Amino acid sequence: MSATHDAAGPDRLGHLPSYLMTLAARHVHRVVFDRLDSADARGHHYRILAALEVHGPSSQIDLARRCGLDRSDVAAAVDALVDRRFVERAPDPTDRRRNIITLPQRGRRRLFDLDRMLTAAQDEAFAPLDAAERAQLTAMLTRIVEYHTRPAPISAQQS
Repeated sequence: MSATHDAAGPDRLGHLPSYLMTLAARHVHRVVFDRLDSADARGHHYRILAALEVHGPSSQIDLARRCGLDRSDVAAAVDALVDRRFVERAPDPTDRRRNIITLPQRGRRRLFDLDRMLTAAQDEAFAPLDAAERAQLTAMLTRIVEYHTRPAPISAQQS
């Protein structure tokens, strides 16, 4: 048994794209999360900071939707980011039951640092591929994700 294949081995599974994607994802995940851990950051933190930079001040519910995260995970991540002053939380002036999360300059600097770190992680994780191959891989993965996340046709929704 090799280090990269389980007991079923490459003869049975090694030709399956799904199996190879799972193995590759495991390695990429380790590289990226090791880098995040070294910076005392989490993937949720990065997603929230990035969403705030792109969309501006947002409610926690909007952040959960934009980041594809559970509301309780966003609440915990926002608490951690507030504690470190990477985001600010204030009551929504139009609805006191909601909080609005904003990205101060310190959070923008943190996002910039995390961007650089994640670029280095991408370089490490995808080192066997040249720039054209990375672009091709990204395009193919994007196509697969879009295919599986597109809305169902109207006729299918009505059934």
